[in-house]
Amino acid sequence: MKGRTIVLDHIQGREAAALMVDGKLDDFLIATDAPAPGTIYRARADRPVKGQGGMFLTTPDGPAFLRQVKGLGPGALLLVQVTGFAEPGKAIPVSNRILFKSRYAIVTPDAPGLNISRSIKDEDTRDQLLEIAHEQMGDSAYGLILRSCCAGADAEEISEDISAMLTQAEQVMNDDGTEPELLSEGDSPHILAWRDWTDPAEVVTQAGGFETHGVLDALDTMRGASEPLPGGGYLYIEPTRALVAVDVNTGADTSLAAGTKANFACAKMLPRALRVRGLAGQITLDLAPMPKKDRRGFESALRAAFRSDPDETILAGWTPLGHFELQRKRGRVPVMEILK
Repeated sequence: MKGRTIVLDHIQGREAAALMVDGKLDDFLIATDAPAPGTIYRARADRPVKGQGGMFLTTPDGPAFLRQVKGLGPGALLLVQVTGFAEPGKAIPVSNRILFKSRYAIVTPDAPGLNISRSIKDEDTRDQLLEIAHEQMGDSAYGLILRSCCAGADAEEISEDISAMLTQAEQVMNDDGTEPELLSEGDSPHILAWRDWTDPAEVVTQAGGFETHGVLDALDTMRGASEPLPGGGYLYIEPTRALVAVDVNTGADTSLAAGTKANFACAKMLPRALRVRGLAGQITLDLAPMPKKDRRGFESALRAAFRSDPDETILAGWTPLGHFELQRKRGRVPVMEILK
């Protein structure tokens, strides 16, 4: 099946969204029991962490950890936003840089100014978007970023989106409560799909859509450790407590270039394979044998593949044993921890 399809459904009683591209599962979002990224709290500073420049905070949903804190003393109240998911037994990761993000607009209370995505090149379009931005933001001291999907979007929808985000930002930022409190919940999977999967796609909302559009079959494949590569090779993806191990196997191909071909196929497929599984943290690639002269090309291919991935990934580099390491932001909970 060619094209893009967004399927909004439920699985095991949880709200979920799937993005199918040419019949393959390209992304998968599912509700969890943990606070979703984007959740905003009024938190109380609890105790500093010496040597790390961080502070543990008290929130209604448990302890949180804020990095790189200066001038913040125990007992102080501050607004923080959840940035990812915590490992079991650890504090919720938060930031004090609050963003109000929607499909077309991002309101930035701590960064004034009106900005338009650099990917929008047409000057007439940029001028039209600036007019909309000035009209909706007025004399607000908050900043605004108009996202790339504004190109070709309806002006009225963009205006409504800016207005909604600005109103929410003003309500949250001007809250004058005196106790730790949940001020705004992070987006659900269906809202996230609307917000972030902005390329043209068929949208399916009928119950049972996961079964009729092959999502359940794709999830069954994802539950296994192996992921087939073009050319007959395989990826074996196995999460452990310490890291995610990825082994590249050439399969039945015994040619001299088999290892190089399998590794480059791995570079292209790896972001999707990690994304649909919700895997992050430290990732170690045990690559198939290939000449050292091909390493730079492999790194370039890997960097290009992760460029459009929504979760920040750092390419750490090669180890003395010839493994390649990555560090990936924990923006999701592993799907296998949710779907039993």
